[in-house]
Amino acid sequence: MSKFDRLSALMTHFQMSVQMTKPGEGNLIIFGNPEAISPCGVEFWPQQSIADSDIPTEKRLVEARADWGGRDNPLVAALSEKLVMKSEGSDNTALLLQMLVAEAMGNRCGSASALNRLCEVLIIRLLRRQIELGTATPGLLSGLSHAKLSRALVIMHEKPGKSWRNAELAGVAGMSLSRFSEQFVGHVGETPQSYLRRWRMILARQDIASGERIQSVARRLGYASSEALSRAFNKHYGQCPVAIRKSSRQAMAEG
Repeated sequence: MSKFDRLSALMTHFQMSVQMTKPGEGNLIIFGNPEAISPCGVEFWPQQSIADSDIPTEKRLVEARADWGGRDNPLVAALSEKLVMKSEGSDNTALLLQMLVAEAMGNRCGSASALNRLCEVLIIRLLRRQIELGTATPGLLSGLSHAKLSRALVIMHEKPGKSWRNAELAGVAGMSLSRFSEQFVGHVGETPQSYLRRWRMILARQDIASGERIQSVARRLGYASSEALSRAFNKHYGQCPVAIRKSSRQAMAEG
């Protein structure tokens, strides 16, 4: 495994949820030949809970609702509206799709758990492919696709509480400070410090909503005090952390 794993740090912070659905109710669709029960590709709509797909119902072999942190996940927010990956006959993707369809249609004991795990692997492969393909649109996907900038992004994702200086991040990326700063803004669409602050706020909101003490969150994310975190949080979200926690509890009670 690479020292700078571009997905693992994000997967640590955002739980992936996959639930099998009826046709027309999901955003992850495995499609193919229904007569031969032969899958030929997958379509994923990362920012929607239900796909706006034009794939005919009869060609949808398996359908699921998949979520990976929603738009709070900066990588999901940077992805295109629709991702499509077709199998190439003998590649590993084709084998994975075949296993998924077999599990879905076999209705054997443990199939629900197996399907969830297989769908997770499938989504990881989709995301890997998107990072490899890259994009011309500034955002996290573009940054992770860059061989050098991705190292700085990974280290920020892994250690958000450290007071990273641009010079340190440039050193991790193996670039000069001026080149790093210029390339980061060009690919990610914001400065390294702006991205780091936003990443900390994303994690703070998630942890506070889950019930963690503000002081603990502040300490882990590198803030001098809970008051300092609250000020930054209010500036970023227009709400204090306590309000976020209350709304989260209310939503859970109503759900």
